[in-house]
Amino acid sequence: MTHFAKVEDGTVTQVIVAEQDFVDTQEGTWVQTSYNTRGGIHYSPETGEPDGGVALRKNYAGIGYTYDSDRDAFIAPQPYPSWTLNETSCIWEAPVAQPNDGNMYIWNEDTQQWEQPTEQP
Repeated sequence: MTHFAKVEDGTVTQVIVAEQDFVDTQEGTWVQTSYNTRGGIHYSPETGEPDGGVALRKNYAGIGYTYDSDRDAFIAPQPYPSWTLNETSCIWEAPVAQPNDGNMYIWNEDTQQWEQPTEQP
């Protein structure tokens, strides 16, 4: 079985798992998407590591994503106004790299910084 995204006016409205024969009988525009593709890299479903497989359309499609036919890529909605699209991976990037120290961080758009979440009582 294969994953397909229904694209209406450039926006993904549905993602299904189906055979090509079934999709061919459906109305609208359906574009194949790969569950194992992120940032233009194909990952092994067993290990989660890059495996050199064929990366399909930069990212796995999600409802609300844009399908850019010129790039042949699925692009998530922009999470914050300050983030920019990496043209190679088609992934949104913060203006400041997230710390890679094992701690959890959330983006603060007001301060344009990554912050550790405060605990709730």
